[in-house]
Formats: sequence, C-alpha cells, structure tokens
Amino acid sequence: MSADPTALPAERSQLILDELRQQGRVIAADLARRYAVSEDSIRRDLRELAAQGLCQRVYGGAVLPAPKAAPLRERVTQDRGDKAELAARVCALLQPGQVVLIDAGSTNLAIAQHLPGALGLTVITNAPQIATAATWQAGTTVQLIGGRLAAGGGAVGAEALAQVQRLRADVYLPGACAVDTDTGVWAMDGEEATLKRAMVACSSRIIVAATTDKLGARGTWQVASLEEIDDLVLTTSAPPALAAHFIAAGIAVHPTPP
Repeated sequence: MSADPTALPAERSQLILDELRQQGRVIAADLARRYAVSEDSIRRDLRELAAQGLCQRVYGGAVLPAPKAAPLRERVTQDRGDKAELAARVCALLQPGQVVLIDAGSTNLAIAQHLPGALGLTVITNAPQIATAATWQAGTTVQLIGGRLAAGGGAVGAEALAQVQRLRADVYLPGACAVDTDTGVWAMDGEEATLKRAMVACSSRIIVAATTDKLGARGTWQVASLEEIDDLVLTTSAPPALAAHFIAAGIAVHPTPP
C-alpha cells in the first residue's frame, strides 16, 4: 500500500489505521521508511492508536485488537446476514456421515441451524444451544459434552476436557475470538482455550468461520496455529488483502478472493 511521506501526524495515524484494517498488521520499520519518519514517530502513532483501542501493539508493529465479547444473548442477534452466509459456506464443505465437533459461539449456532439433515451427520458439541439447534435437523445425531457452563455458552472444565480427549472427530468448527494472519486462532479465556486446543488435537480437519471483525486480530490465549487450520470461511465483505495472507499460509479460503 502506498504512503504519503508529506502526511501530517494525524493524517499519518489515519492512514496507518486504514492499512491495518486492510492488511491485519503493520510493521513499524516498514512504515517509518515509507513515511520518511523515525521509528520512534511510528511507535508514538501506534501507542496513540492503542490508547484509543484501535490497535494492539506487538513486537515490531501492531495488529488489530480482538473484538470485545458481548454476552451470547446479544451476539446471536448481531450480523445475522453475515453469519447465515458463513453457515451456508461451511455446510457446503461437510460430507455425508461425518462426525462434526462444534464449539460454542454465535456463528457456530448459525451453522447448527443450517446443517443439512440429508448428510446424516453426528454432531458433538459442548454448547446446549447448539445441541438443541442441531436436533431440529432430521437425520442429525447429537451428543452433548458436559461440564461447567461458561459465559460463552459452552461447557468447560476437567469433565468436559476428559470427554474431548476420548473423542475423534472428522471436522472441528472452533469458536474463534480472533484470527491473526501470522499466529492463527485466539481465545480470550484460558479455560475455554484449553478445551479448544484439545478439540483441535482430536480432529482431522479444522474449519474456521470468521466474521470480518475477527480477522487480523489476536486474543489472549492461542487456540490453533495457521498450520493447523485447513479451511477459513469468510464473508464476501472480508478485505481481499487479509484473505491473501491466509492463502499464502496454505489455508483454503472460501470464497477465494478475486
């Protein structure tokens, strides 16, 4: 992306933010060279953006902040069109008779509501709402993982972890709080992240469905590296430059950007 070396500090900050939203990350040394300013100036720009909650500083630059998690009852009503679009694309990737492990989350709830009954899937989930939605699809078998119900809508804890460690799934659909272009899928809660990592370990294929606000961001606890992700399902509104980063990492992106 081109930069204007004559930009004033406020203009430069906005241009950096625009690039961050399109690319998912910025590198301080690269920005300093392109804007013909010192790295200290760029770091000051990034500190100011971080203070406003517009970026998250990382070594050498910045990434987007993870979206603030609203209560599940609110998230299920947000971005319904985008989540329905993601659900249709995910369902098109599933094969008859598969065992599908579905994590908690509002996007995954939309997927459960759109599962094709004709596929004869077996759904295993730690989220009661997802289990209920999946049972509405005739021909779908549902198994519920038990444990302490967390605020995110899924069971967690030692009991849930022990059950997951005895599973083998064909497909895992993680509930992703953030999907970074360099480091993969992130969660915000340590206990939930522990269970998610166990779900990754017991599954043959990882399909991540993410709304655009989660792309290029990092959370607190890593769930899966880029190398562990097989498919990334996006909405048509996702920035092509962000999608290109994931393609370069060897991930199948749906839909493939132009």
